[in-house]
Amino acid sequence: MPLPRPRSLAPSPSRSRLALRATTAAVGALALTLTTGCGGGGDDGKGGGEGRRPDGAQVTIRVPADAPTISDAVSLARPGDLVLVAEGVYRESVRIDTERVTLRGTSRSGVVIDGEVRRPNGIVVSAPGVAVQNLTVRNNTHNGVLITGSAAAVDALPGSGGYDTGDEPVTLLKSFLVSHVTATRNGLYGIYAFSAQNGVIEYSYASGGADSGIYVGQCRPCRIVVRDNIAELNAVGYEGTNASGDMYVVGNRLTGNRVGLTTNSDHQEKLLPQRDAVIAGNLIADNQQRKTPEQADGGWGIGIGVDGGSDNRFVRNLVTGHTNAGLVITATADLTADRNRITDNTFTANGVDVGWTFPTATRGRGNCLEGNELRTTVPAGLASTASCPTTAASPSGSWRYPAPPAGIPFTEVAAPAPQPEFPEAATTGPTVVPDTPDLPKITDIELPTPALLAGSAHVRTS
Repeated sequence: MPLPRPRSLAPSPSRSRLALRATTAAVGALALTLTTGCGGGGDDGKGGGEGRRPDGAQVTIRVPADAPTISDAVSLARPGDLVLVAEGVYRESVRIDTERVTLRGTSRSGVVIDGEVRRPNGIVVSAPGVAVQNLTVRNNTHNGVLITGSAAAVDALPGSGGYDTGDEPVTLLKSFLVSHVTATRNGLYGIYAFSAQNGVIEYSYASGGADSGIYVGQCRPCRIVVRDNIAELNAVGYEGTNASGDMYVVGNRLTGNRVGLTTNSDHQEKLLPQRDAVIAGNLIADNQQRKTPEQADGGWGIGIGVDGGSDNRFVRNLVTGHTNAGLVITATADLTADRNRITDNTFTANGVDVGWTFPTATRGRGNCLEGNELRTTVPAGLASTASCPTTAASPSGSWRYPAPPAGIPFTEVAAPAPQPEFPEAATTGPTVVPDTPDLPKITDIELPTPALLAGSAHVRTS
């Protein structure tokens, strides 16, 4: 049974003088004037002559008051600066390659970076410690927000998927934060963390992703937390490929996609195989929405899919309303799926609650269930024959899925509902992204209700 699996901007001429607001611990607001577009005289390579920035100053660069475009503002930013964007539609692609810059909109729905279905990426982050907050990215042919240490991903050609396929060692971007971002109608991924670690994706909304709404790939150890997000009306809500080690997906609403969540191993990416992710406290419901982009491998009506992933823990998720299966574990010809623990979840109203199907040569071992509320399994009786802990070979069953219905273009997916704003977006200073995020305690994560994050969702669960 196939499970879903995926596949340099120069700033425009700036104003000659930019009035910048600098904030430090000692100075509340300091007006600066930096001269740009002039030769010589500057000590920072980005301006000259008059009004040099004090050492250690953190500056707020306002768009369009201080710089006409977001890219112009980012090109002026130094570590610790805040780029604060006023309401408007910005038809550009933004590249942030200066560390510890905060990019924030003053209005989540009112600040829109629009790719016009001709630019690959809305925002590309290729430096550590960057925070992206409180804005909307839409209509990009590849990704809404791309966080990566991979040059191949940044410079991806159309149709390439941006994977690392050469012999070069993996370079991981070391820290990041994406918060209160709406990513909608993007041709691959809404929010895409690839070859990155030590990051958080939170309080965000992803829809219309023609591959997946939120994607984490090619990291070990990831030390990434994906929490309190909504992913709906995508081909896949959340996907983790070759994402291993302290990888947490907790408290998310993954509803009304074609497939809710997958965690898998894939030869298209490095750092095989996938292992050691925690999927806990998520609402994963009704993932057979017709008005979604068509999933390339034909996935449909599945809550959770595990394809060649091992040592993953699925804890206290509510998995409900799937025509085909609540949770499926399978493997490829050369990648096993071993020691996955499915504990204390509630499965309701699924065609099959839990199903395992393995090729003969790669039957999994040690996969087990404990404390779950479920009705049907394939093969039958898994709750008793594969109770935790076990080291035994996993029994295998199979069943036939109906063909999925045709999808719609990603550009036609329904518009998002209004989403919560970043608190005090216009008055809060830059965000300090920690070198390592705090990781959730599994014992503190509760089983969600169908009302989880429902007020901001387009799709209502049955």
